[in-house]
Order: sequence, then structure tokens, then C-alpha cells
Amino acid sequence: MSTASRQRLALWLMVASGFAGLGYQIVWTQQSALWLGHESAAVLAVVAAFFGGLGLGALALGSRIEASAQPVRWYVGCELTIAVWGLLLAVLMAPVADALLGLVGAQPSPVWQWTVAFTGTFLLLLPATAAMGATLPAMERLAADLQREGRSIAALYAANTLGAVAGVLAAAFWLVPELGLIRTAMVCAGLNLLCALGSVWAFGRAVTTVPTAAVGSSSTRDAPQTTGTTSHRALATHHTAGSSAAAAALWRLGATGLLGIGYEVLVVRVLSQVAEDTVYTFALLLAVYLVGTAIGAALWQRASSSANAMNSTVATDTVRTRDRLLGALAAACLIGTASLWGAEWLRDSAQQSFGMGKSGAGMGGALAAEVILALAAFALPTVVMGALFSQLTTEAHRAGVSFGRALGVNTLAAAAAPLVFGVLLVPALGAKFTLLLVAACYLLLAVVSSWRRPIVWLPAAATAALAFGAPPLAFVDLPEGGKLLIYREGVMAAVSVVEDAGGVSRLRINNRQQEGSSATLLVDGRQALLPVLLHPHPQRALFLGLGTGITAATAAQDPTIRVDAVELLPEVIETSPHFTQVFGDADGEPVPRLNLMAGDARRHVRASSQHYDVIVSDNFHPARSGSGSLYTVEHFAAVRERLAQGGVFCQWLPLHQLDLPTLRSIVRSFQAAFPQGMAILASNSLETPVIGLVGRADGARFDVGALRARLSASQLPQGLATYGIDDEYALLGSIVAGPRSLAVFAANAPLNTDDHPVVAYLAPRITYAPDSLPRDRLVELLAQLKVSPDEVITDAGDAPVADRLTAYWAARTRFIEVGRSVRPSGDAVAMLSQVREPLLGVLRISADFRPAYDPLLRMAMAIGRSDPQAAQSLLIELDRLQPARADARQALLRLEAATP
Repeated sequence: MSTASRQRLALWLMVASGFAGLGYQIVWTQQSALWLGHESAAVLAVVAAFFGGLGLGALALGSRIEASAQPVRWYVGCELTIAVWGLLLAVLMAPVADALLGLVGAQPSPVWQWTVAFTGTFLLLLPATAAMGATLPAMERLAADLQREGRSIAALYAANTLGAVAGVLAAAFWLVPELGLIRTAMVCAGLNLLCALGSVWAFGRAVTTVPTAAVGSSSTRDAPQTTGTTSHRALATHHTAGSSAAAAALWRLGATGLLGIGYEVLVVRVLSQVAEDTVYTFALLLAVYLVGTAIGAALWQRASSSANAMNSTVATDTVRTRDRLLGALAAACLIGTASLWGAEWLRDSAQQSFGMGKSGAGMGGALAAEVILALAAFALPTVVMGALFSQLTTEAHRAGVSFGRALGVNTLAAAAAPLVFGVLLVPALGAKFTLLLVAACYLLLAVVSSWRRPIVWLPAAATAALAFGAPPLAFVDLPEGGKLLIYREGVMAAVSVVEDAGGVSRLRINNRQQEGSSATLLVDGRQALLPVLLHPHPQRALFLGLGTGITAATAAQDPTIRVDAVELLPEVIETSPHFTQVFGDADGEPVPRLNLMAGDARRHVRASSQHYDVIVSDNFHPARSGSGSLYTVEHFAAVRERLAQGGVFCQWLPLHQLDLPTLRSIVRSFQAAFPQGMAILASNSLETPVIGLVGRADGARFDVGALRARLSASQLPQGLATYGIDDEYALLGSIVAGPRSLAVFAANAPLNTDDHPVVAYLAPRITYAPDSLPRDRLVELLAQLKVSPDEVITDAGDAPVADRLTAYWAARTRFIEVGRSVRPSGDAVAMLSQVREPLLGVLRISADFRPAYDPLLRMAMAIGRSDPQAAQSLLIELDRLQPARADARQALLRLEAATP
């Protein structure tokens, strides 16, 4: 094989190796999160383990590879190690993760959690990541033997990075959704094996040179020639100068590694408030970042080769070239940062250019808009980063530093970036000042003499101007006449509470996710009471996810129940008193009997040994990063293990954020753990319908008499009627599907498992491109679901009870269908003309159905003065349909007394 062919093959091997490396990273990140959780410690542990292993491998093995006479053996060994360990992890990851999870515990101290998370993940991935860190130095050493003049890592680095781009996109958009995590890892292992075989074929018989320079120094090809008459003093001077240059080069490589990944972390964090924050969002942002660095390295290689061919003095002016790149990078980061202030406008403009509304009309167009956001923030900075890395590694090589050592220092520093910038600096300084600090630090790496040049002082002046004149990088959409009440910028997200002109407060996470409001207190309370009341005598309850805190706090109002609530974001816990203060005592103390814990819900369930009578899981948005793992077969099975005998579990699902195919997958996964599970509605809302999946640990049906006694014994201060749960029919009437109907509904849906997380990849479709209105999905869903008394109650043989319950279900379905055509109006007469006969028709189906009775009663009272005859007629009809209730009769008497 010719030298040119070997050089081309070396580039392709780097592409394949990069593809596999990023494929592994995505797989291992998702697998590790299953036991680590999604807390800051968990996220940082995986990043640090991956980058730390890469850096350690490059440092520990790079010098040996540089001095080796057979670098091909090193490269083959590294690729084989990665493949073997990747396959072993496919088998070992689950049991080892379970052991580490048990070691962490349910409520660990921060120090212990961080120690186990970082150490455990690092050691678990180390054999593969260390070998990954040595593959690029090994291939660089192989490629160097094929070149007659000079050495450059830029082309190999560019090829490796482009392969990583392909790996990121393929894993996110194809491999993981289609094959699952383990099979994706096997594909990556296959690529590593092909790389090993390809290198043996291409380089196994190639003539290799034995470096004569000391380990860690430059190769003989670049080493200066000295004669035997060189004095000891001259040698000492040369060694001192070389050591100083090497130290400076390594310092800059470490600093730029830290700053480069720091910039990425910060931009991703800011854009999470503008983009949709799905698995696709992160993949696209990372891909754009990697493409930019690859292009920068390739451009530097081309410019460097051209300059060398022309014997240009610019190419030899190392300091000036480096400082120009540092100044250009600072300027590029400022431009990228400036684009973030216009990110919302840029997103909306991009969507409009693709023929989309703000809510999106096509997933392709929405993803393209996110790519444009990424390009605006990343394109210029990453191109310069790629060129600067190539420049610095060349400087380091000339100073006698092996490429492995240079890469190792750069990568180890990059591993610290998420901790330094994401955990320490952003909460302390905010995203704006931290991003400006990145640009300033790049400028500080330039020599003092360069500060007189415009390439340095102009970005410095721009940094100062933005620091004093630009607003914070905080995105909070305020309604007209509204105001911001609370804003917390935490490690993982920005949490805000916004109040509109009507005084309604809403909780938002990253400005994109509305987590409840002060206007939905009764509905949020029902999400606690429906499952709690289905248990005959609950004493302890667990709530997974807090939101506004109203749901968990409502359950805690019952003095007989102790409530635990686990919330991932500490900032959400901090803001919850704003909403739950309605339950506080006279001294303004927080809700009693409510124990709030900051932590990952899934990890808590798996690590805890406590058993609960009731477990309620919040309606997590399934498209948001990490939420899909709360809908897997394995998680539902773990929840069942946490239930006490006869315990009840309810998983709420936001139907307004779900399409039916995704819902089917979740339902099938739920039934794998709770085969006798049922479905209930939280309320009759058409705009934000929430459906719940309810399962019992024993799979038993409900006893109507026991439920009647449970309702009578309730000690809730507000009274159950406040929440529309007047009797056992209102409670059981919320059920919309029995186990048989759910099984038919989800029969052909794919299971959502830890290995094959289909929900995380299905759910974003409706986020990017809603296919229908929530009310239409609700009606379509109810048309496909059925429920029968024999599936729900043990009293199905009692005909009156079964008939009343069946009638209630039919009335509820009709009520929702009627609601689709109603046009809200502030005019009671106009509203009554729309709903009078339809709602009376609902009551004729079931006199027990209060959701149709109550609004008619209110409207009759509202029109009593303006049209007493119509009000009287309606009240008489209501009293006839529900003679057991005194409401209409009393209102009629008051109306007659007030009418002359």
C-alpha cells in the first residue's frame, strides 16, 4: 500500500474511532444516569469520568507510544481494549450499577454521593476511556512515520472530530431509538474491531522508525541538531528554555481546554431556556460544536501547509499567530454570547422562515431552528478553538512535549469545566458574567506585548462594555401587565415564578415548562386526593416530583398521613412556599407532615428501603431530558416494590404534552409492572387534560363500601366536596379505563425500557410539531377506552351500584364531548343558551354527575335578577333531576322570595 493510501486510511480510521467514541459516550451517559440519577453530581460524574479517563490515558500512554518502535501495536491494543470493555459493560453495567446504587443510598450526604458517583463512574469506564485517550496519540505517531517533513495532528484531529459528529447524530436519531443502548454499544465495539483490523492491514508491515529523542521530547524529525562541541552550559541553557516553553505550552493547553468546554456548558445552559431541551436538542448542539472544531483544525492544517510551502515568516512567528488566535477566539466568544440575547427572536424568525408558527408545525423545521441557534452561538468560536488547539499542540511539540501529554493536559482540564463553570460560577455570577469571563480569560493567555494590538484590546473593550451595559442572560416571558416574583438560577436549571395581571402565579423551569399555578389549586389537589382516597387507610405517602407543591401539600393536610416528596431541583423546593402558603399555619410555617427531599426520584425509589401506602408520581413532561426514565418498565417495577401491602400507585401523565403513540408505549410499560392497572382522569379539563395510571400492589379491585367509609372518615380541613369528590361515585367516576381496555389500547406499542428508552425519542415529536389540540386527543382517547364495573369494584354484582357507576362514566364522556363545542363567554345568559340543554342531557344520563349540575346552578343564580323566569325554570328542572340535593331547592326559594 502506498504512503498516500495509508495516510487516507489513517483519516478514515480516525473517523470510525471518533464515531464509536461519541456513540459510547451517549450510551454510557444514559446508562449511568439510571443509577446516578439526574442531579448535578450525576451529570458531572459522567462527564468527569469520560474526559478524565481520556486525559489520563493520553498522559499515561502518550509518551510510551511516542517512544515506541511499534506504535501500530499500541493503536491495535487500544482499539481492542475499547471494544472488549464496551462489550463487557453491556453485561456488567446493570449489576455493578445496582451495587453502586446501594452504596450511595436513598438520602446520602453530598460528600458521600459525590464521592461514590465520581469514583464509581470513573473506575467503571476507565479501561475504555483511557484506551480512547491513547488512540489519537497512537495514530498521530503512526501517521508521523509516513511523513517526510514535519508533524501535524490537525488533520487527524479533524477527522476524529467529524467521526464524533456522525456518532452523536447517528446515536440520537437512529441507533438508540431503533436498537437500544446495548446494541448501539455493540455497533460501536464492532467499529473498534474494524479499526484494529484496518490498522494491522495498513500499518502492520510498514517500516517504523525508532525515535532517538528522549521520551517526552520532540522526535528526531523536528529536533534541533547539535554538535559534540556543545558546552554543558549551552546544553543547560537549552534545557531550561525548553522546559519553560514546555510548561507554558501545557499551561495554555490546559487553560484552553477548561475554557472551551466551559463555553459549551454555558451556551447549552442558556439555550435550554429557548430550545426545547430534548435528547435531540443536546445532540444537535454537541454536533455543531464538534463540527466547528473539526473545521477549525482542518483550516489551520491547510493554512499551515500553504505557509510552509511558501516559506512564509507568518507561519514561523509562533507567538504572534497564537495571540492572534486567542484574540480572535475571545472576539468570537463575544459574538456567540451576543447571539444569545437575540436567541428568542432568532428562533421565532427561523421557524417563520420554515413556514411554522411559534408552537411549531413540523419537527424538521423545529430542529432546523435549533441548529440555527447552535450555529449562531458555536460556529465562530469553535472554528477558532479547533485552530488554536492545533497551534498549541504544534508549539508543545516544538518545546519537546509529546502529543499524548499535550492532549492529556487539555482533556483533564476540560473534565473540570462542568464543575467550575456549571456548579461554581453560574450560580454565583450568572450566565452573562461567566460567559464574559471566558472571553476575558482567553485574552489573559496572550503575552503582555500583544495587548497593544487591536486583536486583543478591542475584544477586551467589548467585554467590559457588555459587562456594564448588557442585561442578564435570563429568559422569562412576562404576560402583559405581569411581573417576575421569584427567579433562581441553579446548577441545572433556572426556576421562576411569574404573576399575570390577574394575580395568578405560575411556576416555570427554564422558561419553557409551566409546572402549575395558583389558579389550579383544586385540580392539583385532586391529583393527590384521588389516589390517596383509593387506599382504605393510608399512613405514609411518597410524591415523586414537587411542582408548585400543592399536590403533596394537599395530601399532608390529612393529619393521619405522613408525606415525603422528592424533587430534583432544589430551586423548585425553595419556590414552593409561595404556592403552599395557603396551607400554612398562623405563624407562616411550612406545611406540617410534609418532608421535602432534594434528589432524583428514580434513584430514591430504587435506593430506599421504606414502604409506602400511596406513591404518586408527578406528570413529568416525557420529552424533557431525563424524564423518559421515569416511565420505564424497570422504574414501574421498582415503584411496585416500594408499595406496602395493598398500596396504591398513581402515575400522572400530561395528555396535553403527549401524543397517543407515546402514551401507548407508557401504558404498555406500566401494565408490565401493574397488569391490573386502570386509567383515571384528574379533572374534566379540555385544555390541560391529565390522565393517571393507577395500580395496586396486590392487583385487587376496589370495595365500594370501604371507599364510602374512607370518604366519611376523611379529616381533610377543606372538605372533599371542595375538590369535587362528594361521594364514592365521584371518586370511582374518575376512572376511564380498566385493565382489559388498556391492554387493547397499548397492545402493539413498544415497551419503554432502560435499554430501549423509546419514550425519550417518541415524546419530542409532539413538542416540536403538535399534531392535534389537547381536547381532540382527549376525546379520541376516551373513544378508544372502555371500563366495566367488574374490572373496577368487588361489588359488581350489586346491580344498583354497578348501574349508577356505569351511568356516571357515560355522563362524564358526554360532558367532555359537549365541552368541545362550548365557546367561553362572560355573559351568563349567552353561556346558558349554549349549555343548558346539553348539560341537562348529561344529568339525565346520571343525576350523580355534579360537574354538570354545579355550573347550571351557578348560572341560574347569576341570571336570577335579569331573567327570573328562566332561572326559576332551570332550578325546577335541576331539583327534579337531583331531588336528593337541596342546593337547587334552596336557590329556588331564595329566588321566589326576592321576586316581587
